[in-house]
Amino acid sequence: MIQNLAGGVSAFTSNAFLVEGDRTVLVDTGANFDLVSELRDRVGDDGIDAVVLTHTHPDHVGNVDAVREAFDAETWGFDPEQPAVDRAIEDESTVRLGDGEYVALHTPGHKNDHLCFYGEDAGTLFAGDLVFQNGGFGRTDLPEGDRELLVRSIDRVRSVVDDSLAAMHVGHGPSVLERPYDHVEMAARAARLG
Repeated sequence: MIQNLAGGVSAFTSNAFLVEGDRTVLVDTGANFDLVSELRDRVGDDGIDAVVLTHTHPDHVGNVDAVREAFDAETWGFDPEQPAVDRAIEDESTVRLGDGEYVALHTPGHKNDHLCFYGEDAGTLFAGDLVFQNGGFGRTDLPEGDRELLVRSIDRVRSVVDDSLAAMHVGHGPSVLERPYDHVEMAARAARLG
């Protein structure tokens, strides 16, 4: 089961997805809200096994320290030089989220350490801030942003997923549960125009 614990939060935050199963994992921690209480309501004393980060912009990692302290959970991400990252996830390595195996795809352009996670068996993509609903795509006007690199990263994701994709969980806004591959295609076109 996948739940967005930042749903309904009005503060500036990213989504924070709790993926329950054999390995209970939080994908991104969001920022500026009491995530620890939300987690305790969902998982109780069992806690979580790890935090997996799509990237280390402040809105995605603001709650990292509170989660680490409350649940003694390691934080995994692409760049172990970042203070929010305890353990590196290498490009094309496999990460267990819940009951599924997900391939980590290094997808820079929005930020150099950006990762997407694709579970083929689950038909699920955690897209972070690479692509969003209705063809939206990650900002490239922040430090480390690069539009050409972002387009290549979107194309990389397009080469891995196909129209059997059933769910796309994004860094901001609602998850895409109807024809998510079409939204990736729209983002690829829009990023080229823009």
